[in-house]
Amino acid sequence: MDSAGSQQSIIALDGWLQSPPGAYVRAWEQRCLDELTADIFGFNALQIGLPQIDALAASRMPNKWRSATRMRSAGAGDLGVAGEARQIAVALDFAELPFASQSLDLVVMPHVLEFAAEPHQVLREVERVLIPEGQLIIIGFNPASLWGARQAMGRLLRSPYLPDAGEFISMPRMKDWLKLLGLGVSRSHFGCYAPPCRSARWLKRFDFLEEAGQRGWPYLGAVYMVHAIKRVKGGTIIGPAWSKRPAGAPKAVPATNRKHKVSE
Repeated sequence: MDSAGSQQSIIALDGWLQSPPGAYVRAWEQRCLDELTADIFGFNALQIGLPQIDALAASRMPNKWRSATRMRSAGAGDLGVAGEARQIAVALDFAELPFASQSLDLVVMPHVLEFAAEPHQVLREVERVLIPEGQLIIIGFNPASLWGARQAMGRLLRSPYLPDAGEFISMPRMKDWLKLLGLGVSRSHFGCYAPPCRSARWLKRFDFLEEAGQRGWPYLGAVYMVHAIKRVKGGTIIGPAWSKRPAGAPKAVPATNRKHKVSE
């Protein structure tokens, strides 16, 4: 998928998210993100893509940004629940984020990798901007679900249920990609167990399946959320130098402030 195809895919996802199934997915994702991000601490957080939800609404970090692929995504529709404007970092290419290396404590990517032209490069770029022990949350459609089966059948019949251009990534495959970059999966969540209905009325009728699915078939939810942490090997805690410094030796460089700053 080239960059033009990726752009068209994101536009298709924007339209689908306004449908009843899209609203159903957004509601579940917002609830889950609010629970996760409220307990993640730091200074700088970034949401990549999907401006239809505020992935950082519950985050307590002082600096929060949302990046989009189009200027329209950073427009008037991008206001918080209380009406206050959010800081927007517009990135025309998610494979080249406008942030310094090791400058972000948290990155949230809802439905980005499955519609990206180069998902591996996007992940490498996210790993670059995360600080050691920085945290990453990825949201994607689960191909091993009723929705995934309906999508596969719909492609054969030329009647897809989800945006057709997306290349959905399974949870095991996603974990392998993260592991190669030193991003260890801490937790995973699944949701949206209703059958692939197109009307809000029928989706509402299957509300009881949310609790039943969590108990009986937890890995078959239509949407998953992966919470990973950037692990850095070989870190050593340096204590005070108790021995006397030899004459002529260079003076020690003071430790930098723990507060990370995002490049302008």
